[in-house]
Amino acid sequence: MGLRIVLVGTQGALNLGSVARVMNNMGLQRLHLVKPECSPQDPEAIRMAVHSRSILDNAQIYGSLPDALRGCQAVFATCGRIDLNLTTMTPDRGMATLRAFPESGLVFGAEDRGLSKEELQYCQGVIQIPAVENYPSLNLAQAVGICCYEWRRLELAPDPSPPPIETAPIESIEGLFQHLEQVLLDIGYLYPHTAFARMQKFRKIVHRSQLTQGEVAMVRGILSQVGWAIKGGKNHE
Repeated sequence: MGLRIVLVGTQGALNLGSVARVMNNMGLQRLHLVKPECSPQDPEAIRMAVHSRSILDNAQIYGSLPDALRGCQAVFATCGRIDLNLTTMTPDRGMATLRAFPESGLVFGAEDRGLSKEELQYCQGVIQIPAVENYPSLNLAQAVGICCYEWRRLELAPDPSPPPIETAPIESIEGLFQHLEQVLLDIGYLYPHTAFARMQKFRKIVHRSQLTQGEVAMVRGILSQVGWAIKGGKNHE
């Protein structure tokens, strides 16, 4: 339970070791790697981790971002550019929001490209570190460190945290999105060439709603009934 740090396509072993070290400094232990281009057992990563090798040893490696986020109830990305379909927050507000959920994830992109639109679609918001406009790009480990510091600061705050929000995990939400997209394609509301852009708007609405598992099941039940009806079913009498 708690926060997992998710790195996508990390290229530098030095960065990987530095991330492990700052996570340990701030009391975070769960490192998830998506298609890393360097090994957590690289000697340079181990050297930079100093006394934080256990984080590298226990790092989980995944073949896709959805797999790395399985079980999360809230997921934010860190991103230098603003995606208008995602809520943008400062680190303090973003980390405070993630702390309201029993299981959350914070996603960082590769050093040279950040996160793609396809990767950002799995996130409900963007944490943007307010750097200066003429040089806003931070080193990966620096960005992780700023966010981890905010998490630690909130842990030490005297006021108790609000009760955890029991929302549906991301894999259930993704199943809902796939179901919704297929039904909207079937009824002609969406077209294949514009489906991705239109679905981003639906994603924003659903993420803002913070659906529970029961609510997801109810909506998918409605979608199943719509699908049944358009394929020749009859209305209930």
